Amino acid sequence: MKKTTSNSIKRNLITALSLMMTATMLASCGSGYDGSESRKSGSYNNERTTAENYRYSNVTAGDTDGTANIGGGYNTEEYNHLTENGYKLVSDEPLSTFSTDIDTASYTNVRRMINDGWEVDTDAVRTEEFINYFKYDYEKPAEGAVSINTELSDCPWNSEAKLMLVGLQAREAKVKDVPTNLVFLIDVSGSMEDEDKLPLVQQAFSMLAENLGADDRVSIVTYAGSDSVVLEGESGDNSEEIVSALNSLSAGGSTAGAAGITTAYKLAEEYFIEGGNNRVILATDGDLNVGLSSEEELTDLISQKRDSGVYLSVLGFGSGNYKDNRLEALADNGNGNYAYIDSVDEAKRVLVTEMSGTLFTVAKDAKVQIEFNPENVSAYRLVGYENRLLNDEDFEDDTKDAGDIGSGQQVTVLYEIVPNNGNEKSLKYQDNESKAETNELSGEMLTVSVRYKDPEASESKLIDKSVMCSDYTEAVSQNFAKACSAAEFAMVLRNSDYASGLTAQGVVDYMEQNNVDNSELFELIYKYMQNGTGSEASYW
Repeated sequence: MKKTTSNSIKRNLITALSLMMTATMLASCGSGYDGSESRKSGSYNNERTTAENYRYSNVTAGDTDGTANIGGGYNTEEYNHLTENGYKLVSDEPLSTFSTDIDTASYTNVRRMINDGWEVDTDAVRTEEFINYFKYDYEKPAEGAVSINTELSDCPWNSEAKLMLVGLQAREAKVKDVPTNLVFLIDVSGSMEDEDKLPLVQQAFSMLAENLGADDRVSIVTYAGSDSVVLEGESGDNSEEIVSALNSLSAGGSTAGAAGITTAYKLAEEYFIEGGNNRVILATDGDLNVGLSSEEELTDLISQKRDSGVYLSVLGFGSGNYKDNRLEALADNGNGNYAYIDSVDEAKRVLVTEMSGTLFTVAKDAKVQIEFNPENVSAYRLVGYENRLLNDEDFEDDTKDAGDIGSGQQVTVLYEIVPNNGNEKSLKYQDNESKAETNELSGEMLTVSVRYKDPEASESKLIDKSVMCSDYTEAVSQNFAKACSAAEFAMVLRNSDYASGLTAQGVVDYMEQNNVDNSELFELIYKYMQNGTGSEASYW
């Protein structure tokens, strides 16, 4: 399977850090190294990862010729190339800005690869989706749609850095009082005939249908060589009719995705419920081969539908020809979320247990901006979110699209932080007229700011929270340890340049040492080691 080429600048990062810092130097927030020296050494990757870096490429989960013989067939799965975020110098970039992301598809898709005994394609691993797959015990918002939770401790995979956790918790909406207008957009092309595709789609949507009520409406649109309306505006309390329509579907033909998308949005708009939840749910393997099938063409189409007030949920199914790149692009550009369904249990989790989060948005266009105080922080690295980065000026621009957060959902973010003993100044921590204010700010490490819109609003709201140097704690919470465990395993799978020497066994050891309550992740890591992948080949 194809591996990502290591960036030479990043490859030198750990070496440079170890030469410049000692563990004693990081014992307090105000100690560190001289950032100017690191710039001279060229040890930091100061190049922002932009949309241009996050380019479309047919990175396939196969051999060097782009294919692999899997179970008698050829693997033509596609993933966008992903370059890990590098360290940023606070003196150069005091702000870190990105869109929120509540997608979980990467974790379950990789789980499928491991359970099936496949080698994991590094570009299939998006670290933030590993972290966000799991639930955390965050404080709920006292008012507004979102609360900010933070924790600062040592970085378990890099002894020469600190680690900050930022956890956003969305309020839980009273979804039973909100009528729902759903359009199931189902790929019934020939590529969907396998048991882990259309038959699993039918089971998934049937479970959802059985949890709807009289005020809800369901339409079903299928697409293969052409699109077809199977059910239109059916009452949610008529689950037998909905399930019967689902069970009547069969797979065959080519895939004309654009036609189906257009029809689905047309129906969603026709049965639009003012003040309700209007959503298209797309179920496919992403293998679109007729009509608009390029990533750019599909995202252009879906972006045009974004302002209709209709949200999009994308559910991925199957293996062998799975097109993750296209499905992620659709969700990102269509006010949507993206999950991969690898089992009936996962379908139940996404569409039943966590239905309110999957289907009901409470915070629209949610963005995060961290401002680091150069007096106390020399450099930082955002873990994951490579394809969610925004320009700093986009944070206050309400016309810029960003991620949506559903009812009760969480967004968890990790930052590696290198403390500093310099005396530089920046935005918030600059131009303070009084000495008292300067002294007060000097204890701050950073400020977390979040902007979001209410679902029907066009203007954003701003909330923020400052993190003090004194907030550092050696003993970590379950939230912190669980997030670190997920991030570590993702970095092992990615052969991360920022976790040198980390192994799957090392992740297990960390989880055991911190009593992490996560049997799901434990089992997956053991399965990965049992497969004899990489350095863990001799474990069993």
